[in-house]
Amino acid sequence: MSASRPQAWHEALHRLQRDGLPHALATVVTSAGSTPREPGARMVIAEDAVHDTLGGGTFEFQVIDAAREKLACGESGMSLEAFALGGRSGQCCGGFVNVLLEIFPGSAATLAIFGAGHVGTELVRLAAPLPWRVLWHDSRDGVFPDWAEAQPRLDCRHATDPRAAVAALPAGSHTLVLTHDHAEDRELIDALLQRGDMASIGLIGSKSKWASFRSRLTDAGHDEAALGSVRCPIGTASGGTGGDKTPYAIALATLAELLPLVGNAERADQRGLDPAEVRALFGQNAS
Repeated sequence: MSASRPQAWHEALHRLQRDGLPHALATVVTSAGSTPREPGARMVIAEDAVHDTLGGGTFEFQVIDAAREKLACGESGMSLEAFALGGRSGQCCGGFVNVLLEIFPGSAATLAIFGAGHVGTELVRLAAPLPWRVLWHDSRDGVFPDWAEAQPRLDCRHATDPRAAVAALPAGSHTLVLTHDHAEDRELIDALLQRGDMASIGLIGSKSKWASFRSRLTDAGHDEAALGSVRCPIGTASGGTGGDKTPYAIALATLAELLPLVGNAERADQRGLDPAEVRALFGQNAS
């Protein structure tokens, strides 16, 4: 099987921003003397890949390391990095390069949905316009619709082991549990509570279902504070009597509940520098 074609920096930037994944854009903004690439050369750096080049060598590896260090720390925004080729970079060119690093931590919000049934499918459809990363899990084979593969910021995961799926979630995820099986639901809630670092936990079902779960989760060692963090039932349409209990209505109500929990944490796209910011960055570097 042949290797996939390497992506140019602009292709990679579009894909990573579309999918809400962490990445950095490195741009050579000034150079003096003998340097590997001219001003304007760009490279995109992700957590596990690099797209395009600034010329290679130790200098490029140091740019990659600087970008990944900022990504690992969850930094965002811009910084100007100076490289003397022969000093900091240990290269023999003898030139000098300023590289602008623009750090994009990715989608601030991650929504993990467990269950690809009717309500789960409507949730994914409704969440599509939101700038969230969506991780869609199901333990069954062949349940994800064909259209899901092309949806931005959506990652479909065949998760046969509920505890392993929970262990793989990013810290601070918002989670919704609505599988086809009550035992699987309960195991997922147990695993989510054991992690203790989820931003929110929601469970589909009735008040009687939660009462049963609550009793067994108490026996499993979860205290009142932990149990009180679980929202059940989710969606105003799924509780009470006489409400609209269609999958679309439940999903719509569930997202309406979730929006204030997520808040306004999504980071705005920061590509493009204001001229005053450029002057400030160069002034700081020259001092």
